[in-house]
Amino acid sequence: MTQTAIPFLLMRGGTSRGPYLKRADLPDDQDTLAQVLVAMIGSGHVLNIDGIGGGNAVTTKVAMLSPSTDDWADIDYFFAQVSVKDQSVDFKPTCGNILSGVGPAAIEMGLIAPTGAETSVKIRAVNTDARVVALVQTPDVAVSYVGETSIDGVPGIAAPIGLQFMDTVGGATGAFLPTGNLTDIFEGMKVTCMDVAMPMVIARAGDFDLTGYETVEELNENTAFFAKMEVVRIKAGEAMGIKDVAASVTPKFGLLAPAKDGGTVATRYFMPWKAHPTMAVTGAQCLAACLLTPGTVADGMAPRPNERPATVTLEHASGQIDVLVNYDLTSSGITIHSAGLVRTARLLAKGEVMIPATVWRQS
Repeated sequence: MTQTAIPFLLMRGGTSRGPYLKRADLPDDQDTLAQVLVAMIGSGHVLNIDGIGGGNAVTTKVAMLSPSTDDWADIDYFFAQVSVKDQSVDFKPTCGNILSGVGPAAIEMGLIAPTGAETSVKIRAVNTDARVVALVQTPDVAVSYVGETSIDGVPGIAAPIGLQFMDTVGGATGAFLPTGNLTDIFEGMKVTCMDVAMPMVIARAGDFDLTGYETVEELNENTAFFAKMEVVRIKAGEAMGIKDVAASVTPKFGLLAPAKDGGTVATRYFMPWKAHPTMAVTGAQCLAACLLTPGTVADGMAPRPNERPATVTLEHASGQIDVLVNYDLTSSGITIHSAGLVRTARLLAKGEVMIPATVWRQS
């Protein structure tokens, strides 16, 4: 055989898309695994023409599932971000949008059985060790993708998938504030470095001579901004204790501005070398935590809610996303207990994805 066949599901999870695979169907060695994923996605070409990627960072993501080795969880979710063009794979981050499809995919794969009209799936995000409970609609003992829920950035309506994120603080760096400071100055720019679900460097849009309301296209064409942002991101990432920042998608970068369309605050999120067309689920949690924390760059952007839990509505380039944050403010700071979001997912295709046997031949 000149090609190796690997069973897969192609799913949209939230506002991202990619193959969902059983970890057992893939090579154990991570270097070989990276080569397999590069071939599968077609990394190395702007259109991913020789693979199933979509030519954008939100469509070159991979979810690998297995029965959990953790006593609490049902499913282990291992994530990979495959680059569009440079044939690299980053195993450091996780992805909350792709995680939206993990519950349905685990049921479709037979890794977990439906338990009623709704099935609760306990998921361990292997990359960051976060715990997430996904509530999947399973009437008639099967996943239903039909419903009345819409999310900005995805056309149409679908069945809701409730996500409750726990243990998200310090998953990548070991600390809520990895530099130990509420704000830092890098290259003359004031930022907050925070690790909640995703390590991020957060700044005010105005400090970069932006409004914070620019379109994705306008941002991606602003090479001067990206050059300045990347220098700040690298220096901040190093101060956060993250290795090989220049070659990694972490930390991500986010901008804040006063709300414009009825939300709590306006945001733009970067992946980091392109603007995100909507908003990352993990990034949304970190930005919401930044807004709720006194003393960060978000101070004065919006009134902080008094209720617990609090709903923070983030305006993004394609609409809005709500984050329900359960937290406490104390004399020593803020404690984040959990964050809840509602997403949707849909199974798009299933079968076998083919990779050259010269890349990997199953034994």
